[in-house]
Amino acid sequence: MAEEEKAENRQLVLKIARIFDEVRTSHATHVRRVKELVALRSSSPSAEDFCGAFCAALTPVFDFNRKTASAERVIKFVASFSCSRAGRDDSGDDFLESFLRFLLKAAAAANNTARFRACQIISEIIMRLPDDAEVGDEVWDEVIDLLKLCTRDKVSAVRSSSIRALARFVDVSENEDILDLFLENLELEQNGDVRKIIVLSMPPSAKTLPKIIDCTLDVAESVRKAAYAALASKFPLQSLSIKLRTTILQRGLADRSPAVAKECLKLMRDEWLKKCCNGDPVELLRYLDVETYESVGELVIVTLLREGLIDLKDSQTTEKILVSKGDSVEGKCRPEVIDAETALFWRMVTKHLFHEAHTKGTDAAMTMGAESEVYAAEALDSNCLLDRILPDSVSEYIELFNAHLAAGSGYRFVSRQLLLLGAMLDYSDTSNRKVASEFVEQLLHMGLDHETDENGNEVIVGDGFSLGGDREWSAAVAELTKKVHAAAGEFEEVVCTVVEELARPCRERTAGSNQWLHCLAVIALLLENVTSFRYMQGRAFDSSEILNSLLLPGIKQASVDVQRASIRCLGLFALLEKDPSESIINQLKLSFTKGAPGVTFMASKALLDLAAWHGPDKLDKATTNCYVSAASFDHEQFCDATEYSSVKLVDLLLGGLRRDWSPCVEAEENHSIRETLGEGLAKILILSRKFEECDTKMHHVILASLVSLYFSSESDKLHRLKQCLSVFFEIYTSLSSAHKESLSKSFVPAIRSLWPGLQHGNSSRSNVIISSMRKRAVQASLFMLQMMRAPLFSKDASSFDSGSGEEGLAIRIAVEVASYLRGKKTAAERSYLGSLCRVLVLLEFRVSEQNAVKLLRRILNPVHLTVAADRDVAKELRRMAERLRAVDRTPDEMLSVDQCRIILGNVGAGKLELSFDVDEEAASTEAPPHTPFLPPSIRSRRRAKDRRDEASSSSSSGEEELPIPATTPSVSSRSQRASKTVALSRITAAGPTTGIDEEEEEDDEDDPGTESDVTCEKE
Repeated sequence: MAEEEKAENRQLVLKIARIFDEVRTSHATHVRRVKELVALRSSSPSAEDFCGAFCAALTPVFDFNRKTASAERVIKFVASFSCSRAGRDDSGDDFLESFLRFLLKAAAAANNTARFRACQIISEIIMRLPDDAEVGDEVWDEVIDLLKLCTRDKVSAVRSSSIRALARFVDVSENEDILDLFLENLELEQNGDVRKIIVLSMPPSAKTLPKIIDCTLDVAESVRKAAYAALASKFPLQSLSIKLRTTILQRGLADRSPAVAKECLKLMRDEWLKKCCNGDPVELLRYLDVETYESVGELVIVTLLREGLIDLKDSQTTEKILVSKGDSVEGKCRPEVIDAETALFWRMVTKHLFHEAHTKGTDAAMTMGAESEVYAAEALDSNCLLDRILPDSVSEYIELFNAHLAAGSGYRFVSRQLLLLGAMLDYSDTSNRKVASEFVEQLLHMGLDHETDENGNEVIVGDGFSLGGDREWSAAVAELTKKVHAAAGEFEEVVCTVVEELARPCRERTAGSNQWLHCLAVIALLLENVTSFRYMQGRAFDSSEILNSLLLPGIKQASVDVQRASIRCLGLFALLEKDPSESIINQLKLSFTKGAPGVTFMASKALLDLAAWHGPDKLDKATTNCYVSAASFDHEQFCDATEYSSVKLVDLLLGGLRRDWSPCVEAEENHSIRETLGEGLAKILILSRKFEECDTKMHHVILASLVSLYFSSESDKLHRLKQCLSVFFEIYTSLSSAHKESLSKSFVPAIRSLWPGLQHGNSSRSNVIISSMRKRAVQASLFMLQMMRAPLFSKDASSFDSGSGEEGLAIRIAVEVASYLRGKKTAAERSYLGSLCRVLVLLEFRVSEQNAVKLLRRILNPVHLTVAADRDVAKELRRMAERLRAVDRTPDEMLSVDQCRIILGNVGAGKLELSFDVDEEAASTEAPPHTPFLPPSIRSRRRAKDRRDEASSSSSSGEEELPIPATTPSVSSRSQRASKTVALSRITAAGPTTGIDEEEEEDDEDDPGTESDVTCEKE
């Protein structure tokens, strides 16, 4: 009977295996084979027997680790069969429970392939399972618990399958633990494919929306693409805020990957434009708040035009634009104003047609024959559309603009769009140019908007130094003015005439602050849009008149807004000069040191722009008495008006960077000043190679200050500066070997300034703050070491000497540590020296730099003596000494003191500029062993024993000497714990004195890193 059952079971396994073998070749036979297998399951005497045979036939799949099409077909077939039912009397539910329990065992197996296939089959079953399937809750609980564990599996395929299976159980209201698991795994997951599955599996909710939007910045292209697919399918347009809508479009349409940009375009086209806006692009712009996010609106319209999603020949599209310009289709209706979305759409369509007509016309002129005729026809169509949608005349355009300007500040955005639209009109006709010229003069004479506060004072609306109150309006007016007055020198003549009229009350000292600001705004417009003073020379109101009559007197006005605007114009004026003027530089320095916060901020920008344009050394030479250097410049002199002109520019800017502005300015202004100075100094370092006259002596000081600021706690609030410096540090050291030399020089000053307790005022901090500051300093040291090892962009490394390599950095660190040899060290100094030595032992040395290696071997002895109390550091220094001896080609030959001093002054082509007294006797003495601190009686016995050993060994020693022993003495093989146990047992067995003596004798034998007599006496 048992043999018959085994034979039947064997036959059943063969039948199922035969079916598996057939379905792995094609999907076409799956439906028919599922029916056969269901009938076979129904005819089976019990569901458990059939499940056993089914699992036995399926077992080979669990050993097949490759992802092939045949294996995937079998797995999909198994999932389809597991979810199939023949009727009410079918035992499919019992089979499913038994099969799931089998898969649970396989998913917990040690074999990676078995776990992967089990989770894959469970995932396929869950995704295909109908809602009316009757499976016990206990089974589902076991499945869910196991899948949660599998989400942390070491195999990425197992994690992907388990997360895909759990996606059906995610419910914001019930199973929040699964959602929290997804969110946690999304932040910790390193595999891009798994992150993609997590993004696609998350349900729509307020919790998941920010995470999905954050994934649009993921490093993996597939994850970004999945994020836009999830946003399209799960979040309607109306459920998103304006900020989120613009963020999604701005990131997606400008993505570097064409596939991601295409997915974002699909979202915008199918889900937003067609479903929510009925294909109307203007309606889509209304969802984006184009007045606040103008650049996003422009990007959307440009993308739609480029993809051909806006039919410009459609009557409905042109009808909207015709109504916008003041005509209906019949030409009778003339509305007064239009909305912001229509104005932006009108401008972008006109700009597109203008560019299209110009491009096609150029192509027609450059080709011949039928191709030229095609291009000419396309250019003609674009010109016809332009003529149709643009105003019929310049007078109508001006009338339309004045109507919106008179409508109030709510239509300011529309008015600016119309100004930009005016630059596309044709002003070749004399009458049109005359009308437009009067219109431009009207715009230039238009004063700044202002409001009246509670005290009756007039408050300027806008930034206070641009025409119209914002730079966009000023740029639009300048563009229109240059289009109307396109002849050479005509633009300068018109604007100078307006400036002369506006400057009359200022020169007569009858102008108020608003008149001053209006005049300075027009001057700024002029200076921003000219390249030289050539066309301004010889006129009644030339550049010198502007400087002496308006800019310099404006700085002395009582109004801070006028001072700030004057400083801005003064900086623009200095950029146009061929050689920097001493009066302008001194005035900018004075405003930087003594001005109000807004004036200081503007003066710092002006000085940094001039330094980046001319070079700081050229600016210093322009001043006759610039002699104070960084060594003699005190921070207290920063606000001393009598010293500003004698301080070099870089020293003055560094003083402003290190100064604490918080007592005299607001927090935001303090951050703005420090961010501006930090970015400007980084720009000076990057551009230093382009300056004809460049003194690199202060570069390491600037770099040390930037590193200190980047790793200080204050930088947590300087987000823009941190982003700028992160890019700067990555590029700077890879540009040239000279930059690496500056980095080597700046290492010790930067770490010293960051280390707490070394500078005045750090000792009173709490332990938590001191620990945090030490961690930041250690991070800075490792970061600078990583910068030193960054490869150069240039393949020519001939100038890469030891002064700019790791050898020079090692010598500088060693000299810094050795300088603390004499004298008692504080706790902060001990930790500081230990941190430097931990960086020192990480440095690598080249065989070609023999002089640097030999010098470092001599300096390493006082370094070891300085940190001998730290056993771990001392052990690392011994290993470093062994490495140095291995690199040294002639280890027995030592450098003389004179040779060491020469190398310290000049190594290769890079000057170390170090001052260190190399003592012949100290350098030739072998490093003493390290001993622990002992009581005085034992210490005296130890000294006597050491003297006897020293006397006996000195007579037999024939070698020359080594700064540190080249080989590590033998250490007892007993563990530290065993050594302590033996010592304690001896103390217990004998008296206290005998126990101590035995323990100390044992330490003499086992401990290779004992203190010297000098160290013991210090203690």
